[in-house]
Amino acid sequence: MTLPEYHPPDGGGAALPGADVIVVGAGAAGLFAAAWAARTQRALGRGVSVVALDGARRLGAKILVSGGGRCNVTHRQVSERDFAGSTPPAIRKVLGRFGVDETTTFFRELGVGFTLEAETGKLFPATDSARTILDALLSAARMAGVRLVHPAPVTALSHGDDGFRVVSAAGVFVAPRVILCTGGKSLPKSGSDGSGFALAESLGHSLARPLVPALVPLVLPGDHWIRTLSGLALPCRFRLVSESGKTLAESAGATLCTHTGLSGPATLDISRHWLVSRVHLPAARLLLDWLPDVDGAALEALLVGAGARGVLAALKPWLSERLVRGLCAEAAAPPTGDLPRDARRRLVAVIKGTVLPVEGNRGWNVAEATAGGVPLAEVRLDSMESRICPGLHLAGEVLDVDGRIGGFNFQWAWASAFVAGCAAGRLGA
Repeated sequence: MTLPEYHPPDGGGAALPGADVIVVGAGAAGLFAAAWAARTQRALGRGVSVVALDGARRLGAKILVSGGGRCNVTHRQVSERDFAGSTPPAIRKVLGRFGVDETTTFFRELGVGFTLEAETGKLFPATDSARTILDALLSAARMAGVRLVHPAPVTALSHGDDGFRVVSAAGVFVAPRVILCTGGKSLPKSGSDGSGFALAESLGHSLARPLVPALVPLVLPGDHWIRTLSGLALPCRFRLVSESGKTLAESAGATLCTHTGLSGPATLDISRHWLVSRVHLPAARLLLDWLPDVDGAALEALLVGAGARGVLAALKPWLSERLVRGLCAEAAAPPTGDLPRDARRRLVAVIKGTVLPVEGNRGWNVAEATAGGVPLAEVRLDSMESRICPGLHLAGEVLDVDGRIGGFNFQWAWASAFVAGCAAGRLGA
């Protein structure tokens, strides 16, 4: 495809390459948006004029590492309750435009089969390879007639009477419509280095802050006893509580103790809430329940019934010996022999709500998503078009929407990119 030349209205200056729609960022959301923009143009009987620019030499690095290299495409059931950031009604409206069935149909039409992980509800490609999903997205974009230009990092984006000017390493491009799909700040080596936020701000958008890592392992102090349990995995429940004890957020599921602190799905899910609370509610505390399926009263009765057999014997069916010894040390309770009443109550409190003195997180290089971004209040939800800068559409992680672990962030990418791509393709020159 040869790009048409653009000539300034006054006839002066050098000709610039032009298109009807330029997509900035060719990751999951960008490729999806570009494909749907081109499909929409074709369906309307127009010539396809869609260009996708990306700074990467090889496209799709973030897709390839997702889900441990398997790419968790979506989840069997997705709702606004699986996300944080912008308001639930706004998220629900976008998700409703392109759901799980539409996602699986799109990929199946490209030859991708799926397997369901019954225990978690996650959907993976039947090949168990993220490469399958990347190849399908690239194929969809190319078959639709999208021109992919890379490596071409975009350094500036401006809007004037003659449309948008997109300054990139491959030259200056112009178009009446731009879709911003630059991602957030997680995994910056993949290309999502936060530059898209600066582009959005340059066009008048605000950002919901703080911008913090989401789906990221948490770090405990170097001498904390949990760090000595590295490798231990078990189901737990996290609870973020206010100074008054009100539950602000919670997550439950597999939890992994590591040499730096805590990881695993439940940890990743609570991480964004903890990190955001550090800014807005610094007195909030993060608690860990090591036995979420046993309530406090039942646990106390169990310990009372153990008598001289001691704590280790009583908790052996549920918790490992090294964890029980750590909990006993934290509660100043004897692990063997009779358990005095005060020590028992301290131990129950620690088991059901260990206070976690989190001192940090593993950072952007490890995080799987970004909390914060352009608020959905600043876009029109039926088109993902900016209310601030007409002609600009936004999709994916650059927006203030982040999901829990399990394919939800990909589903947000597919849904928001579908809406943005179809609208831009329909409204483009």
